[in-house]
Amino acid sequence: TDSVEGIVPDFLTLLHGVIDSPDIPLNVSRSFLQSDQNVKKISGHITKKVADKLEELFKKDREGFEKKWDDIKIFIQYGMISDTKFQERAEKFVLLKNVDNKYFTLEEYRNHVENFQKDKNKKLVYLYASHTDEQFSYIEAAKSKGYDVLLMDGVLDSHFVNTLEQKLTDTSFVRVDAGTADKLIEKEEATLPSRLAEEEKTAVKEAFKTIVDQKIFDVQIEDLSETEPPVVITQNEFMRRMKEMSAVGGGGMMGFGDLPDHYTLVINANHPAFYAFNEKEETAKNAVLKQMFDLARLSKGLLKGRELSDFIRR
Repeated sequence: TDSVEGIVPDFLTLLHGVIDSPDIPLNVSRSFLQSDQNVKKISGHITKKVADKLEELFKKDREGFEKKWDDIKIFIQYGMISDTKFQERAEKFVLLKNVDNKYFTLEEYRNHVENFQKDKNKKLVYLYASHTDEQFSYIEAAKSKGYDVLLMDGVLDSHFVNTLEQKLTDTSFVRVDAGTADKLIEKEEATLPSRLAEEEKTAVKEAFKTIVDQKIFDVQIEDLSETEPPVVITQNEFMRRMKEMSAVGGGGMMGFGDLPDHYTLVINANHPAFYAFNEKEETAKNAVLKQMFDLARLSKGLLKGRELSDFIRR
């Protein structure tokens, strides 16, 4: 009935079951139910019983629990986002899955990455992907640095990541395409020397600006390792996450959902392709730049329609 709204927490309305209590009369208004202290106690009790049962299932048959995880995680995540009491209890059995299909509790995952995924401020950084195929090159680049990558591909994961960051105050979540592999986790390592003079870097940067839409792409040039691609497209973690939360009912995300997608085009000044770049004639330069830009967009899934057709023909 409609009265279940006052008794069963929102995130548990996905479950089927029977609630029987001699303390609640059958003929009663919803407003009375929602203000009645017995109802509040019952609601809390239901949350506790469900959490206890899930913890029992996890401890009793971890392998079976992991097999069910992808199907049940949405209501557990919703519970943790919306109910602080459930969040506290769920910490014992909520799981994180990485791109290699290995499952971890929050404590297990912290132990798994804390020795090699801390930034220069000693803050732990959890890297994640939202789509293994679309972000494959970014995942591989992160792995090449020895990093582990979580898979956060659920409809609530943008909200869930925020919830975990609020709880794990010394931890931040960064998607693998939020920066180049060298910069995903800022280390105290010495800055790489630049193989290009400042005027050469300026010339390369300005040349790229002539072929990209600067309303969509912010062009930057950095001294990365030679093994990094010549051009990488990244997307600001905060802005992208706010847009995603707005798209799934972020409720008052300050209009982020209406903002257009914006990206950063990062040029790797140390890539061999740029060593004698400025000596090329203008037509050859533009052809190389266009190819690099299209390859970067292809890797990010942004090359479509006529431009993709032209790229294939070329």
